[in-house]
Amino acid sequence: MIDVLYFAWVRERIGEPRERIETEARTVAELVEELRGRELRYQLAFEDLSALRCALDQELADFDAPLDGVREVAFFPPMTGG
Repeated sequence: MIDVLYFAWVRERIGEPRERIETEARTVAELVEELRGRELRYQLAFEDLSALRCALDQELADFDAPLDGVREVAFFPPMTGG
């Protein structure tokens, strides 16, 4: 089981801040493909991965990062300074 967290407009498109899912995905990219296959709201949230960042157990990661041993995956738009 992995906790998946959604922030900012990702949360708005999906309609919930977090969910716990069981997955066979080996990488973040595979998890995204699995989520996209669920419903239109996930397709809309993950349609442009260049507009998203992810973190594994609160550490920034790439979409090709492995999920072995990961407890939490978070998706959010890029952060900007100001």
